[in-house]
Amino acid sequence: MFKLNFKVALRNLWKNKGFALINIGGLAIGLTCCLLLLLYVNYQLGYDKQFKDIDRIYGVPKHAANTAGFDRTLGPLDNGLPATLAAEAQEKIQGIEAVSRLINIYKLVNYKSNSFKINSWAVDPQFLQIFEYKFIKGNAQTAFADPKSILITAKMADKLFGKTNPIGQVIKWDNREALKVTAVIEDLPGNQTIQFEALTTWTFFLMNNPGFKDLGWYTGYTNTVIKLKDNKYFGSADAALRKMIIEHSMDKYDRTEAFLFPFSKTHLYTQFENGKSVGGKIDQVKLFLFLAFCVLAIACINYMNLSTARSEKRAREVGVRKALGSTRKAIAGQFMVESLVLSFIAMTIAFVLLEFCLPYFNHLLDIEMTINYVSIPFWLALLALILITGILAGSYPSFYLSSFVPVKVLKGFTGIGKKYLPIRKVLVVVQFGCSVCMIICAIIIYKQISYIRNKPLGFNKENLVELEATGEFSKPGKREIFRRELIRSGAVLSATDYSTGLTNHGNNSSDVTWPGNNDNWKYSWNNRVTGYDFIKTIGAELVSGRDFAREFATDTSNVLLNESAVKVMGLKNPVGTMITKAGSPFKIIGVIKDYSYESPAYKVSPTITFLATPATPKREIYVELLRLNPAQNLSTSIQMIKDLSLKMNPAYPVELYFVNKEMEDKLANERLLSVLSNLFGGFAILISCLGLLGLALYMAEQRSKEISIRKVLGADLSHLLILLNKDFMKLVLISNLIACPMAYIISYQWIQQFDYRAEITLWPMIATVGLSIGIALLTVSLQTFKVVRANPVDALKYE
Repeated sequence: MFKLNFKVALRNLWKNKGFALINIGGLAIGLTCCLLLLLYVNYQLGYDKQFKDIDRIYGVPKHAANTAGFDRTLGPLDNGLPATLAAEAQEKIQGIEAVSRLINIYKLVNYKSNSFKINSWAVDPQFLQIFEYKFIKGNAQTAFADPKSILITAKMADKLFGKTNPIGQVIKWDNREALKVTAVIEDLPGNQTIQFEALTTWTFFLMNNPGFKDLGWYTGYTNTVIKLKDNKYFGSADAALRKMIIEHSMDKYDRTEAFLFPFSKTHLYTQFENGKSVGGKIDQVKLFLFLAFCVLAIACINYMNLSTARSEKRAREVGVRKALGSTRKAIAGQFMVESLVLSFIAMTIAFVLLEFCLPYFNHLLDIEMTINYVSIPFWLALLALILITGILAGSYPSFYLSSFVPVKVLKGFTGIGKKYLPIRKVLVVVQFGCSVCMIICAIIIYKQISYIRNKPLGFNKENLVELEATGEFSKPGKREIFRRELIRSGAVLSATDYSTGLTNHGNNSSDVTWPGNNDNWKYSWNNRVTGYDFIKTIGAELVSGRDFAREFATDTSNVLLNESAVKVMGLKNPVGTMITKAGSPFKIIGVIKDYSYESPAYKVSPTITFLATPATPKREIYVELLRLNPAQNLSTSIQMIKDLSLKMNPAYPVELYFVNKEMEDKLANERLLSVLSNLFGGFAILISCLGLLGLALYMAEQRSKEISIRKVLGADLSHLLILLNKDFMKLVLISNLIACPMAYIISYQWIQQFDYRAEITLWPMIATVGLSIGIALLTVSLQTFKVVRANPVDALKYE
């Protein structure tokens, strides 16, 4: 029976090539969009799944809280834990198989004439027992036997050594220390949370940073990962870990605790509140999953409408088959087989389109997704998608077409199936409504991103660059000469020291008191360290007071506050007020207007800025901020900075970072969401228009004789076009009326995550409604115009 149904399905498709082409095209576009999105979702959900024991590996977030009201949760890789936690956890907590501290470091490495700044992590040896990497050379047992060992990836080995065997080679670390290469591992896939080009030992990190050796339970600067022997120990291990920091705290108000969090969720669950995960990138993944099935559902609805639109041509076939003894079940099976055949052909075309689109999609998302052709689950998923699409798309047509009564259809197709017309109209409304909703949401997302991008930041991000203060530039005297020479050359207008990248998170503390308030644990303060000419260099606005100045020797004990800090302190006349930081007194000499440095989308943290001088060695400087001269050619200024840097600091390659580019990167996820919503929303509109075309075909079949009689009686072209199009425009208007409130609710919920929000106005909805009506009118008119121009004789000659 299946073989016969299959042959009949192929004959029908060949006989109706135009119809089959439209149907297959709609399904192929829908399946391509669905496959692209599902690949992306699978890529995101597959983070860290390469490790076979990932279900027993846990990160350790920290919930910092106290009875005064301070509450903040740092994620598993936010450098919030004391280094002493790892050793005590392994010693005292039952069920731990391995534990490792880790901290991310970017350093320069040299081998002969090759120099590269690499992304590395300092880890304990047990790190290689927790995460099982594929070793090309060396092994996990001996890789860190020597504290001055370094493990590198295959790509880094090729960059440094070429075809030379890397094992045993000695490279220079930060132009100071010699490290021996003891192992090479395969390059890491893009969907691993901890990315690196090299691993060094924790012991070596402390050798290079002796100031960290004596930091105890009160300073958090590292991360910890734990591997349990079995997940049955999770409850007891988590409970014991939560008590550990509190037990070592001398502050009776402190309620800080660490806890276990599945490492497999670290990438997707990035937001924490009150010590609990509240989402993160997983929300975007869920949205894309929903978007994938929305596009597929729209394509299936399109197939249903196109299939039932041919009801008159298939009615007599159904009548004859039933008269010859076919059952409704057999006829429904015939139409279902046709649907599955179409689904298979559409999937084949979609697969070709997927291969063509995937490189562009990867470039757009800046990832490296690939199709694993030898994966059995992949082919099973593909087969399941074909069956789901075929059954979903063919269910309604097979049920509808197999319901025809032989006596009625063999006497003539006179309104057979009219009772199913409302269902078809509902499908069109749902289909078009989803598309309109997607487009409106995409416009509102784009508007929000534009609003954030164009919102005044409070400082001038243009022509502002950063240069890392490494090597010779770690010496204050060298930096001063460098700044003076650049200003004299005309390449820059001003320059200053800074403790971190301007757009990076600063160091946070809560040990600040001020007059009238000694409850110093209630607030978190962002601490920044800078040099002279800070306000001039970044282009910020001084509300009151002054900037740090060379003529004031006492500025080493003075600070600048931003408006948010003044507001938290409740100071009416802040300039001249004395505050304390870690027990040391500081005088406020100026208030800076709030400027958005960490993200343009969120409120500015209360910030205290200190002055860095040679007399304050603990406040290290990592960055030079340079204000380029706009009167000089940009490339000329950049080249002058590079030439002078290489002359004064020849051992370190010059890397300049543009602040405006870094601020743009803060909105990468939102831009991605906007682009994908627009892209797939556009495809959804295209498929929906095919659905309207299907309904137009159906209506034309139903009303062909009516139209011919009206023409014979004198009806003109415009009257007939209005008569036929008004029903479709009603459906489009209904779908818009449903879609607009839905889009508003979805957009409103999404936009609440931002502190700075664009107003949701009516114009995106008005524009989308107008666009949808225009596209629908054009789509339907192409078919209705063909009907009204037809010769009435062709429709009435048998009457």
